[in-house]
Amino acid sequence: MRVMVTGGSGLLGKAIEHVVLHEGGKLEGEEWFFLSSKDANLVDLEQTKAVFEKYRPTHVIHLAAKVGGLYLHMRDNLYFLRDNLKINDNVLHTAYCTGVTKVVSCLSSCIFPDKTTYPIDETMIHNGPPHDSNFGYSYAKRMIDVQNNAYFQQHGCRYTAVIPTNVFGPYDNFEIENGHVLSALMNKTYKAKEEGTPLTVCGSGTPRRQFIYSLDLGRLIIWALREYDEISPIILTVGEDAEVAIKDAVEMIAEAFNFEDEIIYDTSMSDGQMKKTASNAKLRRYRPDFTFTPLKDGKRFSQSE
Repeated sequence: MRVMVTGGSGLLGKAIEHVVLHEGGKLEGEEWFFLSSKDANLVDLEQTKAVFEKYRPTHVIHLAAKVGGLYLHMRDNLYFLRDNLKINDNVLHTAYCTGVTKVVSCLSSCIFPDKTTYPIDETMIHNGPPHDSNFGYSYAKRMIDVQNNAYFQQHGCRYTAVIPTNVFGPYDNFEIENGHVLSALMNKTYKAKEEGTPLTVCGSGTPRRQFIYSLDLGRLIIWALREYDEISPIILTVGEDAEVAIKDAVEMIAEAFNFEDEIIYDTSMSDGQMKKTASNAKLRRYRPDFTFTPLKDGKRFSQSE
């Protein structure tokens, strides 16, 4: 079993690497290869073919994507659509051409319809358009599910996908414009404390999100690679009762940094999608005893990284 992980230098790739190398996640006879953008530009088909030829994977965890923060997506939807369509098609088609046994791709909760009922589940992906703030990225990610079904129908390929909610943990991108919501807030809080200025948060703080710790997600993706046999995707997240408002997350981060100055919510800025409450009922049918790291415990990485 030769596992190639695209996007291996990012938040989730590093989490999987940690589980494999430091938690006994590597089984006897397995080889793992963690790729970064330095190994290949997966937008380019020839570079994609070359990296598959170099590592000869039997299994692929596909994490690589062009990503950014909310406001970058709002500005560059076409860029995120075109590049992610190319990346995903290149990886899946090359996997098929080289006889890869299984591919597990990583989707995003933003693929779900903007106008929907809650909680959302795996059957609702294509029930309507996604939120218009990041529709380019969302539609590109949706197409992985379409392709997985097409490859199975036409060639019997065992390609599937996981759908995490918001991820946080060590090795995240802490840039304010390009980072995930928690990492961007941590960066802002750190700078505000250093400069002795108020902490300004974009939006009202009322949107609600489910946050999954990256190492928990890494463990679950490895499980999906080995044991999850459905073509249909599976949502990997904490329970609905663990959903928190952005304002609550801001207060947790402020406490972790001992930030005691004023917090200002700039309501002239977009909130994005107000909620994306996802059901983990399907996951619980498979892994009823899996224990998630609570947000209040997982935040400690911010003080040590």
